[in-house]
Amino acid sequence: MPSLKRLLRRLDALIDRVEPLLPAAPADTDFAALAFRWRRSSRGGALHAVAHPHAVALDDLLCMDRQKAEVVRNTRQFLAGRPANNVLLWGSRGTGKSTLVKAVFNAYAADGLRLIEVDKQDLVDLPDIIDRLYDRPERYILFCDDLSFEADDPSYKALKAVLEGSIVAPPGNLLVYATSNRRHLMPEYHAENLEARLVEGEIHQGEAVEEKISLSERFGLWLSFYPYSQDDYLAICDHWLRRLEARGVDDEPVCRAALQWALARGSRSGRVARQFALDWAGRG
Repeated sequence: MPSLKRLLRRLDALIDRVEPLLPAAPADTDFAALAFRWRRSSRGGALHAVAHPHAVALDDLLCMDRQKAEVVRNTRQFLAGRPANNVLLWGSRGTGKSTLVKAVFNAYAADGLRLIEVDKQDLVDLPDIIDRLYDRPERYILFCDDLSFEADDPSYKALKAVLEGSIVAPPGNLLVYATSNRRHLMPEYHAENLEARLVEGEIHQGEAVEEKISLSERFGLWLSFYPYSQDDYLAICDHWLRRLEARGVDDEPVCRAALQWALARGSRSGRVARQFALDWAGRG
């Protein structure tokens, strides 16, 4: 008995020394916030409120009228409690895919829309995230930016199950909006196309291709984004220059500088256009 008591005292002392070194337990979610980020720790994940969401206005998004109209329409249906689809925005880099999601959130946050950003490596926690939202009155967009997967990625299977394929019904107050540079979210190889076969005049893809398509087709709404033309690029430059109270591209030196800026970066994207405007306006 004395030896047992000594052992227990030593264990208590050890626990007292170790406890301060352990990370704190996840705090309760502040559902009064408008935007959240999912963060994992050794004690589990938690929804952390974003104090200062990125303020983006829909009017600042140019040369994407069709994509903008479709996302707005789908989001308004969702907010009204009508059927709506998960959305995949895919295409060229810097063309405003993630910015469009943030702009739609900002436009409808006052109507009860909320945004949850989840990093790709944390998608395995989607069941835990969803459990927290079932009984909430708000409407949530789960935002996954710049998605791409390898075939054996566990996050891929978690997202696939949440979209469709799990025995657990997704909550009616949640949609997934994802962006990617890849249409099917996974790398595609030439050898996989060789698996295709012709059956009674119809092309049947091989198993590898079918598996890759099976994730992206779970998004009911696909929106494609392509590189901007020179005129589009200059229009975006002009918009941001005037927002920053600088001379527009109708001024020949400004137009020439904008084109040289794009040439140096090998891209005429909306992102590059805004970067040029910030640089030019900042010079005074």
